[in-house]
Amino acid sequence: MRLASVSALLTFAILCVFAVGIGSLTVHRIRNDFEREVTETAKELPGDIKVQVDQLHGNLVISPPLKYIAEPGAVVRIMYLSGRVLEQYPAHAPSLGAPKIGVDTVHGYRVVTSIVSVVGSERAPIGHLVLQYARKTAPTEQTVKRVELFLLLGVLAGSVFALFAGMAIARRAMAPIAALTTAAAEIARTRDPSRHVPQPHAEDEVAELAHTLEGMLRELDAARGETEAALARQRQFVADASHELRTPLTSVLANLELLADTLHGDAGEAARSALRSSQRMRRLVADLLLLARSDAARAVPHAPCDLAEIVVEAAAELGAVSSTHEISLDVQPAPVMGARDELHRLTINLLENALRHTPPGTAITLSTRTGEDGKARLVVEDDGPGVAPELEPALFERFVRGAGDAPSRDGAVGGSFGLGLSIVRAVAAGHGGEVELERPQQGSGARFVVTLPALRTEPARGSTAAAATLEPSRAP
Repeated sequence: MRLASVSALLTFAILCVFAVGIGSLTVHRIRNDFEREVTETAKELPGDIKVQVDQLHGNLVISPPLKYIAEPGAVVRIMYLSGRVLEQYPAHAPSLGAPKIGVDTVHGYRVVTSIVSVVGSERAPIGHLVLQYARKTAPTEQTVKRVELFLLLGVLAGSVFALFAGMAIARRAMAPIAALTTAAAEIARTRDPSRHVPQPHAEDEVAELAHTLEGMLRELDAARGETEAALARQRQFVADASHELRTPLTSVLANLELLADTLHGDAGEAARSALRSSQRMRRLVADLLLLARSDAARAVPHAPCDLAEIVVEAAAELGAVSSTHEISLDVQPAPVMGARDELHRLTINLLENALRHTPPGTAITLSTRTGEDGKARLVVEDDGPGVAPELEPALFERFVRGAGDAPSRDGAVGGSFGLGLSIVRAVAAGHGGEVELERPQQGSGARFVVTLPALRTEPARGSTAAAATLEPSRAP
């Protein structure tokens, strides 16, 4: 449409220039022809007027110039030098004003006034008379207006024709591009470079563009296939390696636990240090295995479980290392369909994150609810220093580390690997939910909210369904 409009505007401008030029020449020619006709007729008129002298009365008798007065809009007037009208043809013609030698326009008439001599039969001069010849200018001006109107209509008609013709041509010319645009939009929507773009039959620039896009899509599809294959091999390797490492790590941990209990002194301390490092390695292997399963979309079997029970178990598990913090529980039954071990790991990671990155004496609250929107929510909130604003955009990414040695919410300091919150997000996504960081309504701190689809349960016959709420209590 824009191309057709631009073409129509250009055509309009060209036709306007053409019309102005042709119109000016035509109008000038019409008016010059009219002036020439009037002037030449006025020069011929005196030779065709016959003047006789009435010997009896001494009056002048003039024969009417029929050839000239027969022209439409023509007026012939013969006057004495004093201005008195001697003869006028036609008799009802309007006044042409006082005689003025030369050419003039009076009351819509083009008037040529001249002085002629009257001679007798003996070729002797008798006297002089004033001769006026006039023609109406209205027919000429009407012709000029018709020419201008025709030129204007021609410009408008040509512009409209150019607009519709341009639209038709542009629609036909842009049809292949529109098809390419639609195909490109569909490929962008589906993210599937294996699709094909339509190939025009004509060998022009559009066809060359289509061939180029088709080649680009083939290369992108091949590159995506190679990338997906490489990622699949990498995920498979991580999953296999993590799985295979669990058995020897279990054996190593058992032996180190035995040595840590039996050895004393420096040897015992070395065994306990190795045991702690091995425990960290086991957690890392478990984290990598969980993430590898999540990346490979390997779903762990789900079963009905209650987030409230999982929270109580996680708080009890970390009770031994949380003596410097105040942990309180406010849980209500929140049944979900999920993998209990993964949800337990999610809760442990959120609680460890709060314990590790808040100073001693910080209050930590864990709560579970089932909302009216059919969502189960697990909330871990603390009144600590909160999350640095620069870390919030990448908080749930893998191996995110804060600046310097200061503790951060990324899980990268204090014996972690930067995988804690990324595992939380992976587990939540694997259960059809999400995790968000919110600002507490009052004071400082951090508030992590995990939202999962709640499991609908039917109350037992003869019983009343009610949510059991645990009073806030200190975790063991």
